[in-house]
Amino acid sequence: MNTHTEYSRNSSSSSRAASMNGNGPTKLVDPLEDPVPGVGTYEDFNTIDWVREKSKDRDRHREITNKSRQSTVNLLHSVSDAFSGWLLMLLVGLLSGALAGGIDIAAHWMTAMKEGVCVVHFWYNHEHCCWASNETTFQERHHCPQWQSWAELITGTSEGAFAYIVNFLMYIFWALLFSFLAVALVRAFAPYACGSGIPEIKTILSGFIIRGYLGKWTLMIKIITLVLAVSSGLSLGKEGPLVHVACCCANILCHLFTKYRKNEAKRREVLSAAAAVGVSVAFGAPIGGVLFSLEEVSYYFPLKTLWRSFFAALVAAFTLRSINPFGNSQLVLFYVEFHAPWHLVELAPFILLGIFGGLWGALFIKANIAWCRRRKTTRLGHYPVMEVLVVTALTALIAYPNIYTRMSGAELISELFNDCSRLDSSQLCGYQQVSLCVGNTLPDRPAGPGLYTALWQLALALVFKMMITVITFGMKVPSGLFIPSMAVGAITGRLLGVGMEQLAYYNHDSIIFKGWCSQGADCITPGLYAMVGAAACLGGVTRMTVSLVVIMFELTGGLEYIVPLMAATMTSKWVADAFGREGIYEAHIRLNGYPFLEPKEEFEHSSLAVDVMRPRRSDPALAVLTQEGMTVGEVEALVESTHYSGFPVVVSQQSQRLVGFVLRRDLLISIGTFVFICVVSSSQVVFTEHTPSQAPDAPPPLRLRGIMDLSPFTVTDHTPMDITVDIFRKLGLRQCLVTHNGRLLGIITKKDILKHMAQITNRDPDSILFN
Repeated sequence: MNTHTEYSRNSSSSSRAASMNGNGPTKLVDPLEDPVPGVGTYEDFNTIDWVREKSKDRDRHREITNKSRQSTVNLLHSVSDAFSGWLLMLLVGLLSGALAGGIDIAAHWMTAMKEGVCVVHFWYNHEHCCWASNETTFQERHHCPQWQSWAELITGTSEGAFAYIVNFLMYIFWALLFSFLAVALVRAFAPYACGSGIPEIKTILSGFIIRGYLGKWTLMIKIITLVLAVSSGLSLGKEGPLVHVACCCANILCHLFTKYRKNEAKRREVLSAAAAVGVSVAFGAPIGGVLFSLEEVSYYFPLKTLWRSFFAALVAAFTLRSINPFGNSQLVLFYVEFHAPWHLVELAPFILLGIFGGLWGALFIKANIAWCRRRKTTRLGHYPVMEVLVVTALTALIAYPNIYTRMSGAELISELFNDCSRLDSSQLCGYQQVSLCVGNTLPDRPAGPGLYTALWQLALALVFKMMITVITFGMKVPSGLFIPSMAVGAITGRLLGVGMEQLAYYNHDSIIFKGWCSQGADCITPGLYAMVGAAACLGGVTRMTVSLVVIMFELTGGLEYIVPLMAATMTSKWVADAFGREGIYEAHIRLNGYPFLEPKEEFEHSSLAVDVMRPRRSDPALAVLTQEGMTVGEVEALVESTHYSGFPVVVSQQSQRLVGFVLRRDLLISIGTFVFICVVSSSQVVFTEHTPSQAPDAPPPLRLRGIMDLSPFTVTDHTPMDITVDIFRKLGLRQCLVTHNGRLLGIITKKDILKHMAQITNRDPDSILFN
């Protein structure tokens, strides 16, 4: 301010001198005539003005349409503008599909590296190495001379206690190395690359700005560290982070197109489509991806975005299928082929799985949020590298001895979804042999010793997965939740399925099974129970319904099992909602203090706008600007003495009649641009259409009507808060002015509403950190 004052003295005297010398009247300075770069943009950790952004886009579109009638060049420009959205979707789909294919291939190779290496082609993973071998049998398809474990390479033998210890130590070494590299890269280069990314993307899509969250560095580090984190064997998946990767691609590509680069609302339409692309490439489920974006992450989802999401998800799925990362020519992750249809009686165990999924989801959310809060508020949060290494070491130590925890999450789920055939060598197919069989379909058989061993191992794996996932999700490495949640459900489902199968085998004459399950028939499919359990647990944690069912049948190809999936998913949601309405992503949004107005949350309190607005009765008067009569110096003093994001403009301090609203950022940029050119501290700031008369020797006034919102949203002081909250949700407002008979009383911001809602539900209102 001192510099401005000093400058004002010099400039005022020079202005007066100019006037006396007859150099003409003082010129009005207006940002509308001389556009100022930066006006209309937003600061970091602020909410966008949806209404203003949509209005800007409509004006831009109207101008292009009017010009297109004038010349062929303008017509071509209009056509290219209309086509640019589809071109952008094509690029997002191609780039995301290619990156997802690369991540899949790299993660498979590095996961296999923990156990051994392909001596012929070191870049082959275990499966591809043995596929290329001519000495592999079907039963022993994972054993071939070309693939050697670390014990074979170091000691020359794969048998005995010493070989087991060498393999065990090498497994722990690689796990620790991968996880250390992941957390070190995140910490050094891109702190935003950690976690799932979905809570932040939901918040960004609701209109919040987090600069750098979808940037180039975040994308690069997220891709590298995601491969490392998945390969380390930690209980996490790559599906959530792939949504973040796709959104990063979309945000970077938006900068190639002016209409998306300069408009935050238009960019969010593209990011909604990118979220659909992320799920499409994560699971090979394009339709499920579109529904996921619509149901779970998007805040504003017009019909045009639905079509573009569908197109982008299609392109991404086609790209992934062309790369063929799984090497089986299947787009889907866990292709299943069940031979027996399900029976009405089985709905009871399917609903039981839904109840388990809901209970597990509610318990997981409470436990994980409690652990993450502890991480934030204690010294644990100061040592992210140490935490990751300790959790990795613990995971590797406990996981290695058990075959079902040693394998990756995707492999485990694939094994659990599998329906036993005659040539299966899996322990889960360790039944006693029977002579009755039709084709490749086997009847229900009594469990053998191999199956009993597998069931014990699965029970231990279930307890381990349930506990370790709670402390893993939220660490400073990329971590998805889809695969660990599905693994918990799939294990539970398989255990219940085998139990039902044995019950049917030994009691086929009982009233439950009589008439549809005769002796020697294939009645119960344990793999189907695993599939239903996986959907139930994922639904309990995320509270997804429609999109989850579609993802599950796209993921497995099991189209005829929609009813069991629907029953389990709906039950899971009902049970979990009984313990708390928010899913894991909403809980993490609340934990981080982001200003997110949950569309699903009901406002049931009978308060009025006057109860929530600021200033309160004990507060100082509302900081306002007058449409004329204030100088640049007075405006700067007001802005510097407050921290508000914007200021109402009134006719005068006495009348308090509302004229408009001006944003703090626009005000500062406009004054800062002109203050060193021709405007001084004693210059008048006017928001009127016509400039008031001034003395001949007065410095040039600064007219800021062009940066003022002439139609700010207002409510009266007696508007019920449930209606006000609905207005904020549906219009995406950042603030709303409160009036009484046309006189300005106060202001309500999104943060005020969130704080009020927190107080009503007995939560800490200061947990809302951002505006």
